Amino acid sequence: MAELNQDSGKQGKGGKVRAKKNGGKVDLTAMVDLAFLLITFFMLTTSLNKPQAMDVAMPDKNVETDRKDEVDIDERRSVTLVLGSDNKMVWYQGVVTNPLQGPTVVDYGKDGLRAVLLQVKAQVPQQTGGKDVIVVIRPSEKSVTRNIIDALDEMKIADIKRYMISNRIMKEEVELLEKENIYND
Repeated sequence: MAELNQDSGKQGKGGKVRAKKNGGKVDLTAMVDLAFLLITFFMLTTSLNKPQAMDVAMPDKNVETDRKDEVDIDERRSVTLVLGSDNKMVWYQGVVTNPLQGPTVVDYGKDGLRAVLLQVKAQVPQQTGGKDVIVVIRPSEKSVTRNIIDALDEMKIADIKRYMISNRIMKEEVELLEKENIYND
């Protein structure tokens, strides 16, 4: 049992001899029990934060297609992000040989990739009659996994609905990265 004992006060020498007054006793058992009950209650009723994963729709590996060539996409809708080294990337709209916009080197973040995505997201519906933008993310051999994750985070922040990660980078895109000096080890 937990108790709080208080001293009655005067313990000086001399004077009249009086009966010692006992200080008041406070029983803390109920308070300790209440504290543990509250701690237990909040531990059981509080939900822990669950890790949130981004949903990425991947094609079924077992499905064979008759058509082995590229899918035709309106070049006004497509924006390609070619991830390079040194936390930089090149983006362009359309095809790499004759782009509608770019190619432009940007970095990841609010003033770089996010600004580009928001700008293109606003322009594409006006150019295509209300269709949304399609973003193709192409990591190079010199990019790191962190760059892909940052690009995917920016897709989520900019609310881009259609995007894909391509494991195939074209020779012209590698040349573009080398020209911009972001294809380094």
